Amino acid sequence: MRNIKLFDTEAHKFILLNESEPGEEDGVRSNQYLIEHEGAGVLLDPGGFGVMPRVLAELLRYLAPEKIRGIFLSHQDPDIVGGIATWLELIKAPVYISSIWMRFLPHYGLKDMSQFVGVPDTGMDCEVAPGFMLKIIPAHFLHSEGQINVYDPLSKILFTGDIGAAMMPVDKDDAYVDDFSSHLPFVAGFHQRYMGSNKAVRCWLDNLAGLDIQMIAPQHGPIYRGAAVREFLDWLRELRCGIDLMQSGGRFSP
Repeated sequence: MRNIKLFDTEAHKFILLNESEPGEEDGVRSNQYLIEHEGAGVLLDPGGFGVMPRVLAELLRYLAPEKIRGIFLSHQDPDIVGGIATWLELIKAPVYISSIWMRFLPHYGLKDMSQFVGVPDTGMDCEVAPGFMLKIIPAHFLHSEGQINVYDPLSKILFTGDIGAAMMPVDKDDAYVDDFSSHLPFVAGFHQRYMGSNKAVRCWLDNLAGLDIQMIAPQHGPIYRGAAVREFLDWLRELRCGIDLMQSGGRFSP
């Protein structure tokens, strides 16, 4: 468990709150993030039920739950949404998720959907608090049909959900990706299988046009910074993945 300030000024912070869940060494370790601006905060992909107490403990180092002004869910998977019913016992702020998953969420034990905001397919700009603006960017079929990203223009960090995710070995615990070529073995197989298609990748890259991205913060694995940001995006642009690699009979051939 650790927290790392990816961006830190007196007024604005972007923090990796926690990495890994108990027992995840045989599964997928996950990241949870807090963005704080002048005493108001948002949570990005707060995680499954099992990790919630530790993420809350890390959050309390910076903000009380009543200071959270929004929760953003990149998509519908349980490692992202599994703990949301418990979080909503503490936080009364809006929860943003793609509109196509609104009918799915009650299966996580949610009886009151009044806090949820369905993000349209084209994304949206979101004023979390006065002077605290975030941009929600569509990332459909990467891997979820309704995945969303969150761009913070003050820190210039793009939260990408599963895009950029890495399947890291237990003994490798780097916080950052500085050398993309050495990191590639940990991302290639995941992206070939889980990302929908190269067309979906290129549509997403078009959505990023004009953004100044200094870091990419995925939901799994280390954070891309420096030259690794552009190297990862350039690699992804040419990647054949998902349905590009499907064959008859259920075969999948990278």
